[in-house]
Amino acid sequence: MDRVLILDFGSQVTQLIARRIREAGVYCEILPYNVGPRAIEAFAPKAIVLSGGPASTVEAESPSAPDLVFELGVPVLGICYGHQTMCAQLGGAVEPFDHREFGRAFVDIIDDCVLFDGAWSKGGRELVWMSHGDRVVRLPKGFRAVGVSEGAPFAIVADDSRRFYGVMFHPEVVHTAHGGALLANFVRRVAGCRGDWTMQAFRAHAIERVRAQVGQGRVICGLSGGVDSSVAAVLLHEAIGDQLVCVFVDTGLLRAGEGDDVVTLFRSHYNIPLVHADAASEFLGKLAGVEDPETKRRIIGAAFIDVFERESHRVGGADFLAQGTLYPDVIESVSVAGGPSVTIKSHHNVGGLPERMRLQLVEPLRDLFKDEVRALGRELGLPDRLVNRHPFPGPGLAIRVPGAVTAEKLAILRKADAIFIEELHTGHLYDAVWQAFAVLLPVRTVGVMGDARTYEYVCALRAVTSTDGMTADYYPFPHEFLGRVATRIVNEVRGINRIVYDITAKPPGTIEWE
Repeated sequence: MDRVLILDFGSQVTQLIARRIREAGVYCEILPYNVGPRAIEAFAPKAIVLSGGPASTVEAESPSAPDLVFELGVPVLGICYGHQTMCAQLGGAVEPFDHREFGRAFVDIIDDCVLFDGAWSKGGRELVWMSHGDRVVRLPKGFRAVGVSEGAPFAIVADDSRRFYGVMFHPEVVHTAHGGALLANFVRRVAGCRGDWTMQAFRAHAIERVRAQVGQGRVICGLSGGVDSSVAAVLLHEAIGDQLVCVFVDTGLLRAGEGDDVVTLFRSHYNIPLVHADAASEFLGKLAGVEDPETKRRIIGAAFIDVFERESHRVGGADFLAQGTLYPDVIESVSVAGGPSVTIKSHHNVGGLPERMRLQLVEPLRDLFKDEVRALGRELGLPDRLVNRHPFPGPGLAIRVPGAVTAEKLAILRKADAIFIEELHTGHLYDAVWQAFAVLLPVRTVGVMGDARTYEYVCALRAVTSTDGMTADYYPFPHEFLGRVATRIVNEVRGINRIVYDITAKPPGTIEWE
């Protein structure tokens, strides 16, 4: 299988480069720019991409690509900072520029280039997404300019003989017209990658890898009720059968009915050994009086480990712990120090487990993005209602109850959230949004219902659209829909007398949308 290596200089959208390349049917991975020559040689890339980043090449000790990158004889594509450092390292010059370009800009195509095939044409003007304060002012020997912008005389450059290319904009974001086609041209036409990255191939490879890692050992897999852990469990069962025991930790922080769905699906439909650990009172007790959301996360993560440790002993012990860790989690745990993408999800154990557990991690999905996990779920035959389920963070409803968490608040929120989701399905809007949920605000208001005053909570509804999970915008629901949902919640849920709809957007660089 052909592989492309992305060297990360700390860009907040490096993950999107990988997603676009995989959409072209080519497998790729992200490693820090300073990973070292041996790791690059061991990866054996058929092409290399240098990502953007927040640094400036004109500053002392700015990061640079390993010299080996330009000596391997494979195609190289530099994006934004990657473009600048490539030109600077190969003999060109970069200078700061007063007329910075951030956001939408236009590039004039002044010459033909293989990157443009089927997308852009010589003489055209194309919309792109810029994010730079420096610019290349002199090209290295062998390069030619194929695109210019108002602030960048060398916005797109090419060295066709060495197959080195550079772009000052971000082709990976949706704001750049036909940016995905440019990346596809680089990996398919320039690098000659076959495009054989499919879920069917991944399924077979993942099963072989699990069998090789586990051998005759026993695996305990944690089910949360979400897409990731469910897909991981079904894949593991296909690979090792009864060597797998699944533990569903019912934290009491799930949505309405999701606990029963998990038990029914895995015990009845898949006949997978399942331990249902009802730990709701334990989690609620540990969260009593805790208001800080990050503290909640850490408490929930630690309690999760405690329950696993206890249950693993009850089922006779295990050698491995399986998790539904995804590639974004892995990337965040090894991101460039100080870069915008360095945030780590604190409720994941990506960096490893406590030594006392003495279990090895099995993470069969750690090479996949969320949309790829859904595709694998379909490949494995999981029902659409599970595969298409909106993302639901590990801390669950605990972080959708700002302030102290109580059983009463959870019950109120669970009912309101269920009505919202039900109406989305009824109105055929569920699949139109990427994520939707209700939040019980720590605010009470005075209202009049019938002939009596009420003093009850405010419920916020949030629904966003997204193509990649990295950026998001609110969904423009019709007023009739919002009115119907609000009326139902106020009438059917005691404890809520006012509904608001959150229309904030998720800016680039925000790792997680809660």
